[in-house]
Amino acid sequence: MTNSVDKGPGEAVNESTMQAEELPPPMPTIKQLGADAPLEWLKRGWADMLSTRFRGCFYGLVFVLMGYAIVWVYATKWQLTMGLIGGFFLMGPFLCTGIYDLSRQREQSGSASLLQSLTCWSRNLSSLAFFAIILTFAMIVWARVSLILFALSSTTSFPTVKGVLSQIFSLNNPQFLLLWGGVGFIFASFVFAIGVVAAPMMLDRKSDTLMAVFSSVRSVITNPKAMYVWALMVVVIIGLSLVAGFLPLVITAPLVGHATWHAYRDLVATEAAV
Repeated sequence: MTNSVDKGPGEAVNESTMQAEELPPPMPTIKQLGADAPLEWLKRGWADMLSTRFRGCFYGLVFVLMGYAIVWVYATKWQLTMGLIGGFFLMGPFLCTGIYDLSRQREQSGSASLLQSLTCWSRNLSSLAFFAIILTFAMIVWARVSLILFALSSTTSFPTVKGVLSQIFSLNNPQFLLLWGGVGFIFASFVFAIGVVAAPMMLDRKSDTLMAVFSSVRSVITNPKAMYVWALMVVVIIGLSLVAGFLPLVITAPLVGHATWHAYRDLVATEAAV
């Protein structure tokens, strides 16, 4: 004979609550946007810069100094260049969250504190750190692939990092440049897809890394026109800033950061926000 024990209503409620807590949060809904959405993101990003009195330019200055550091190390101790770039890839997501947080503060309270934005990453440190590691690993893989591509298209000995960088900037090996550019486009598309709204989502909703990355990829798949227009705009804005000697990054880096926050807010539905 089997003994059965009836559960009281309180126990039933507690059990159902525990089961609900064990379930992972649902994936957020991704909204469909027009191809002109990136222009609106830039407009709102500029409005954020004005409203926050250009506090985000502090982060832009940091990016400028990072660029100068890479150039100086390449000119003096080129062997350390890739290590320095790797370190900057680790720092990048944390610096960008400061810009996102300025927009987030303005959205929530109408004002923004630079001091508060400096430590905003601590709200979801583990997820942001894991994301930074993913980006750094992708950079390391791309650096190794570049060496292999150069070796396959070169008649000289296996190159150093300095040799590859010299060939890229000297334009002496068009076969390598075509091959390197094509494979680089694939890598860049991958990094863009996993990261376009991942960091803002981790900052805003304290999402885990994988959910934020999947949501970012879904944003690109759902809105291919808008997202590739946005990617092109980012490449042009940041690329011209680099060609102009890094200094324009003081303005353009925070502008893109503020605009990225609005891209996230427009793309990822708010019903899953916590």
